[in-house]
Amino acid sequence: MASRPNMMAPICLVGNSNGQLSVNQEALQILDQISQPVVVVAIVGMYRTGKSYLMNQLAGQNHGFPLGSTVQSETKGIWMWCVPHPLNTDHTLVLLDTEGLGDVEKGDPKNDSWIFALAVLLSSMFVYNSMGTINHQALEQLHYVTQLTELIRAKSSPTPDGVDDSSEFVSFFPDFIWTIRDFTLELKLNGHSITEDQYLDNALKLIPGRNPRAQISNLPRECIRHFFPKRKCFVFDRPTTDKDLLAHIEKVATHQLDPKFLEQTKIFCSYIFTQARTKTLREGIPVTGKRLRILVVTYVDTIKSGAVPCLENAVTALAELENSAAVQKAADHYTEQMAQRVSFPTDSLQELLDLHAACEREAIAIFMERSFKDDKQMFQKNLVEIIQNKKDGFLQQNEEASVKYCQAKLDQLSVALLEGISAGMFSVPGGHKLYLETKEKIEEDYFQVPRKGVKANEVLQSFLRSQAPIEKSILQADKALTDQEKAMAEERARKEAAEKEQELMRQKLQEQQQQMEAQKRSLEENILQLREKLERDRENLIREQNMMLQHKLNVQEDMIKDGFMKKAEEMNDEINYLKKVISATQKDNSPWIARAIDRVGTEITSILSAPAKLIGNIVSAFGSLFHKNESSH
Repeated sequence: MASRPNMMAPICLVGNSNGQLSVNQEALQILDQISQPVVVVAIVGMYRTGKSYLMNQLAGQNHGFPLGSTVQSETKGIWMWCVPHPLNTDHTLVLLDTEGLGDVEKGDPKNDSWIFALAVLLSSMFVYNSMGTINHQALEQLHYVTQLTELIRAKSSPTPDGVDDSSEFVSFFPDFIWTIRDFTLELKLNGHSITEDQYLDNALKLIPGRNPRAQISNLPRECIRHFFPKRKCFVFDRPTTDKDLLAHIEKVATHQLDPKFLEQTKIFCSYIFTQARTKTLREGIPVTGKRLRILVVTYVDTIKSGAVPCLENAVTALAELENSAAVQKAADHYTEQMAQRVSFPTDSLQELLDLHAACEREAIAIFMERSFKDDKQMFQKNLVEIIQNKKDGFLQQNEEASVKYCQAKLDQLSVALLEGISAGMFSVPGGHKLYLETKEKIEEDYFQVPRKGVKANEVLQSFLRSQAPIEKSILQADKALTDQEKAMAEERARKEAAEKEQELMRQKLQEQQQQMEAQKRSLEENILQLREKLERDRENLIREQNMMLQHKLNVQEDMIKDGFMKKAEEMNDEINYLKKVISATQKDNSPWIARAIDRVGTEITSILSAPAKLIGNIVSAFGSLFHKNESSH
């Protein structure tokens, strides 16, 4: 899959037909191919205000998003253009152009509100485009922002202490830019020159008075101040005074446009390229094209169902899919790396276990990097189980390779012995001694064979066991030996066989102890990487909470300056609640981290507990063999 898009023109992302929203599958496929983080810039505004021209400029083109020259709204729904980010090569710039608000041909005004809400939910920078000046009428037209509290939920359940859900909007809302087209005023206030941002801040000052009209006028001002983490303003002169040129601006040569307008457009684009943030979810979770695709589908499906889009629910749905993919990616990495690094049979079990530990560590790191909101560590436990099963498969493969290799070597080395037995070579006086010498030579040569693997002793012992009846038969038939010598030789053979069996048991016991050490390392590695991830998550959460707190304190300070003491006091509940939450999050021994570590430790231990039973069985077998040998003396 390509990581960077190669779109020559925009495509409809969310269709809007007869008041019904629908997602375009072709656009989703494009997003699904983008594994890079995305910077998402959405523009909204009344129809015929020149939104599409600005978006085409951000894409580095004159053509692309349709620039209707009539009074009809050209863009229906939300159109998307994914282009390489001009400055951040590891990011993709996603441009979203929305249909014009307030189109008289549309029957359902709620439709505009949903388009507005979707643009807010999907973007990391939200551009509101209007004409003329920021006056009472312009703010009235921005009533959509006041409806966001009814159209967006931060959490699926109510916040404790009665704090309003919208108080958390600032933690995931985009930055807000107001672009004003055909601006004809001088940027002056009380006879002094002011900046565009100061012009916006002055326009957003609350109107004194308790009358209903003042309160209605103040509502969009308050929403913009409270909901959006940053705000910025750009004013644009008229592109040209020639109406004919203006009607087909996409075909107009650059030198025919007002130089001041061109400079203003250049400054606007530069600001977007340098200041627009990576689209993130709560706690700094970055959004890639693939993740944006899931968000689009989740939000549109929710709206179509008649429910209200909820960020928490969307993140949960996204986490389910992303974490499953993270498990798969990590497990595939483990399998691929083990297949590349392991040469069967390994010289020892420890060699294989060390390779396993290295590949597992990398797999866990891949999972931790790609996963998020695995609140009950279900996906991490799933990965542990998968890797455990895959490791068992490699262990079995290693044993089978060792058995096959050792058996082949023994077959080669024992040819002379077996042929001698068949030919009756050892059925003569002194034949037993000759048989022992031949057998010992096979053992010596076998020990010299390199890299026989973990089953070397077991295969040899199996071979020696198969030879025991033959050896006994040769011994009893050897007329050169007395009965006493035969009895002594038989006792010696029995003792040697018992010692070899004990040695084999010791090896199995040692291997099981190595397995248990490997399981312990696996548990420790999982806990270590989980703790590091949770600490990073906590830092991101604290950073987000501090940003929210600072924003609220700034808003409160502005209200005090403007004389709105009662409104400033009303914010105290939100501020105090947030301070309490930050204090709890900042504690070194955060309860939620400790609970997660305990939970995953218990669960993983149960997954990895099988070897403890095996080692118990081996200890029992070893003990009974020892007692059996003791009693035989």
